[in-house]
Order: sequence, then structure tokens, then C-alpha cells
Amino acid sequence: MPLAARMRPQTLEYYLGQEHLLAEDKPLRRALDSGQLHSMIFWGPPGVGKTTLAQLIAHLCDAHFISISAVLAGVKDIRAAVEEAKKQQFFQRRTILFIDEVHRFNKAQQDAFLPYVEDGTVIFVGATTENPSFEINNALLSRARVYQLNALNDDALIRIIKHAAEREGWIIDAAQAARIASHADGDARRALNLIELAGDMVLSRGEARDLNEEIIDQVLNGQPRRFDKGGDLFYEQISALHKSVRGSSADGALYWFARMLDGGCEPLYIARRLVRMASEDIGNADPRALRICLDAWDVQERLGSPEGELAMAQAVCYLAAAPKSNAVYTAYNAVRRDIAAAPSYDVPMHLRNAPTGMMKKQGFGDGYRYAHDEVDAYAAGENYLPKEIKDTVYYQPVERGLEKKIAEKLRYLRQRDAESPHTRYR
Repeated sequence: MPLAARMRPQTLEYYLGQEHLLAEDKPLRRALDSGQLHSMIFWGPPGVGKTTLAQLIAHLCDAHFISISAVLAGVKDIRAAVEEAKKQQFFQRRTILFIDEVHRFNKAQQDAFLPYVEDGTVIFVGATTENPSFEINNALLSRARVYQLNALNDDALIRIIKHAAEREGWIIDAAQAARIASHADGDARRALNLIELAGDMVLSRGEARDLNEEIIDQVLNGQPRRFDKGGDLFYEQISALHKSVRGSSADGALYWFARMLDGGCEPLYIARRLVRMASEDIGNADPRALRICLDAWDVQERLGSPEGELAMAQAVCYLAAAPKSNAVYTAYNAVRRDIAAAPSYDVPMHLRNAPTGMMKKQGFGDGYRYAHDEVDAYAAGENYLPKEIKDTVYYQPVERGLEKKIAEKLRYLRQRDAESPHTRYR
């Protein structure tokens, strides 16, 4: 059995980290202390104790524990787990159905156990490293509370490393324990795997059980770098990539893109960010940018690496070289601010639909001008905003790329509005 499995704590007293969830008077701790179990999703990076916490909850609440891996299981396994849970109901015992990597279940698989979560046959506990908002269907998400687990800090990792060393009879000083903790990047499983590798190396040489600097050097040398997910470096590199694209530096954008991949960043996360850049910083100056980013995302999902990474590199270069406009982004934010601050203005009568005779008698749709019946399919002088903000202009295209032509078109239409004898809201 791997050291990481042997070191799983058996009680909450020895469970390190996640004080924001398990400290006294925190919601999850109160629920556990009262025995009031509810369905939940643990969301966090690898090695922070999601599986262990689920097992501890089952033990604390004397619930039957069934564990399924979404990587290997299917609907048949879910049905078997439900049948086992029904047998436990006969003995008045609750069942926790723990699904590891639940984000890997498709919609049909998630729907398969939803009825049994609703009727209380099982208490669903899911573990995921991915954002549940994106990966879990809404029906299941609405029936489970999401708890975010954080990466362990170095102090917690050092305590785990020292405890493991003491248990296995290894000698390790504070400096070497700190090096392993730093390299583990918040992942307890990774820390324990590293110290176990160091211990095996010492045993294979027939040397003293001292995990000294030379041994730790060899263990850490060549280990793949981990991306500082959620930390300062993570956000600094994303910021550098985004600003390189915005600054039209293809070289800088490619460099930071490759740095993020080299550090272990999930490629699909970068794909999402590229789509955001296409809309935020290029916009209608070059609408092809958005399509190219979506195509790159599709290649990554369909083919994986390295084909997907090359397609994203192509998108990165295109974004950097494309003409820039944040006009749509600026306009959208301005609209949102106004809507949040202003009253909820009524829809003008001429824009309302009138599907019934009663609504027509009340004036719904009166005066509406069907654009296709007008010259050049444009109802000059018409206004589609509430009267209270009739003169507001949100979208102001820049004089770059395709938006230059869009700006010309909007100026022409506004001139026709000004000259029209049929101006709304005189």
C-alpha cells in the first residue's frame, strides 16, 4: 500500500488544512457535529484531502460508504451502488455515495443517480478538481452544496512529512522537509510520494535511514514543475499572456503560453482564456479571432496534445497580431452598470408583442415599424431604447479593422435618424 494511503487520518482531529470548513462554528463542522448529512461536492486541487474527508464524514456519522471512480465506473456501477444503499436502508443506516472525479461523468451518468439523491436513498458526495459550475449539470448542482478545498500550506505539509518520517523510521531535518513541502505545491499526496521515493532510495542502497540533502536533491531533480494553481505565479503568468496579446506582442504571448503549459496548466483553461481575449480585446475589429479560438479549443478537446497545443499557439499568434478593439467589452460593461443603477424601465409600447386581441386594444405594438418594409430595411428615426434613456450611446466602434466599417455604417444610420421626419420620442 502506498505511503499516501497508509497515512490517511482516521479522525478529524488529525485532518490538516481546510480550517475554513472544519473549524468550530463553520457550517460543515456544525452539520457533521449534529449528524445532519447533506449532499455535497468537494472542489479543490489534487492531494488536499477530498477523498479522506468523505471517508471521515462517513465514519463520524456512522454511514455506509460506497466509493466510485467516475474514470472507471458507468451507469451499471451506479445502479449496483443504489441497490446496496437500499439494503442499508433496511437496517436504518444512511449511505454516502462518494464519486471521485465526478466531473468525468457525462450528463446521462449524472442523471442516473439524481433520483436517488432526491429521495434520500443515497447522500451524494462528489470530488472534483474542475469548476462544478462548468462540469456538473444544474439539476445535480442545485441539490448539493459546494465546498471549496484549498491547497495545503507549507506548515501543514511539513507536519505531514515529519509525521510520515517518524512513522516509517526515517530521519529528515527541517530544511529538507521544507524543500519537499515547497516542491509539493500544496499537494499532500505529492509530498508523501516524494518522501517515500527518498526512503526507497535509501533502503535500496543499504544506507542509514537518513533522508539527507543529497538524497532529497536526487528525488527533486527532474521532477516536473507544478503550476502554481491559484497562487500568485498562476495569476501573474495569465496576466502576462493576456497583456502580451493586448499589446500585440506575438513573441511575448507565445512565451507565456508555453510557460504556462510547461508548468502544468490545464490546456483547456488556457483555451477558455483565449476565447475571453478574443471578445474583450479584439472584438469586432476582427470577428474571425473568436472563431479561431473556438476552433483551437475544439482541436484540444478532440485530439489533445500536442495537436491541440499547436492549434492554441496558432490562435495566440493570431490574437496578438489582430487589430484591437475593446468597444464591445466597454459597451457591455456600461450597459450592465446602468441596469444595476437605474430603475427597471418599461418596454416601450411600440416594441411590445401583441399576440391577443385584448393586448392590441391596449396599444401593444402600436406604431411599430417593420424594418424590412422600410428603405434599405432601416426604419430611420425609430428608437429601441426606453424613452428615459433614448439618447444613450453604448457601442462606439474604434477606427481599426472591421470596426472602422461598422463605425461608418452607424454614423450613416444616425445621420438618417437625424434627417427623418418620423423621429420617435420627439
